[in-house]
Amino acid sequence: MQKARIKLASAEINNLNEVVNAIVDIAKKTKTIIRGPIPLPTKRLKITTRKSPNGRGKASFDRFEMRVHKRMIDLGVDERALRLVMRVPLPKGVNIEINLLDN
Repeated sequence: MQKARIKLASAEINNLNEVVNAIVDIAKKTKTIIRGPIPLPTKRLKITTRKSPNGRGKASFDRFEMRVHKRMIDLGVDERALRLVMRVPLPKGVNIEINLLDN
């Protein structure tokens, strides 16, 4: 049996959850076998910069962090369900990757 593996990634967790919920609703409506959403490890990108533009002044630093949240969904291959998943509106900043796998 074939399945579609959908990987989603975004820096905004709310946008990511919105897309995941839309995919889960599609799977329930089409009665397709679904496994997930499986949370994958969150990637943390950290940058520390010095506040002072030149070398003078006190040594104070700004710390910035961006988190990339990821989810994975395995969906049984149903042509109608995949067509509906392709039409899900993606908010800005949400990356989606769909692969077809054989068991």
